[in-house]
Amino acid sequence: MTSVFEPVETIGGDIASGLLLLCDHASNALPAAYGSLGLPESQLARHIGWDIGAAEVTRALAAHFNAPAVLTRYSRLLIDPNRGADDPTLVMRLSDGALVPGNARVGAEEIAARIETYWRPYHAAVSAHIDASLASGVVPVLFAVHSFTPIWRGAPRPWQVTLLWDKDPRIAQPLIRHFGADPNLTVGDNEPYDGCLEGDTLYMHGTMRGLPHALIEVRQDLIAGREGAKAWAARIAQGLAPLLADPAIHHVKLYGSRAYR
Repeated sequence: MTSVFEPVETIGGDIASGLLLLCDHASNALPAAYGSLGLPESQLARHIGWDIGAAEVTRALAAHFNAPAVLTRYSRLLIDPNRGADDPTLVMRLSDGALVPGNARVGAEEIAARIETYWRPYHAAVSAHIDASLASGVVPVLFAVHSFTPIWRGAPRPWQVTLLWDKDPRIAQPLIRHFGADPNLTVGDNEPYDGCLEGDTLYMHGTMRGLPHALIEVRQDLIAGREGAKAWAARIAQGLAPLLADPAIHHVKLYGSRAYR
């Protein structure tokens, strides 16, 4: 009997925590039907397959705050849940120099099947958690955990941690100040990517619904091991805790179609 591949992991928590944790790239696993997408395991283990360490940080934060979390169980190379359904990079044929044979000739029908089977259940789970929270009278902070590779195209990246945001500064800006108070850290503001990406996870669930939100990126070598992930979760929790305790944060605030910045 063939086991069913579950695309989403959910961690139960207390809605009253006022926090919903998201991990878009938690796993590098692939359903059996896709094999390894024609890639050696060494490629799937790289950052192109997942956000190394992000799931461990997410789980540690969920435990710290007794907060719910939603994580993917599949590799971003199968389909990227942090892209809009019509984004041309939704299924990558080439990623950081690696050709993905299993995606090379993927057509519209196959992409639609992956959307329905893997992408949509993740976003449905996120929406369900948000709806339950709002129904209970709690406006949740959406906090997405990602990680980035220390070197990109031969150039070292200077940051240890960065915050990505679009229209809403309520979470990102205080956290940038929190980490910036440590003289040993170089903190990025919308680095190494810009948080203004229409159709991504936080645009869909945060910006469009007026919920407080931010995306954190931690350098992968700092959280690749369990102890590093736990230590960084503690640092993040220290900055998040006063924001979650502030009633002024927990309200719907729509900024309209123009970016706040």
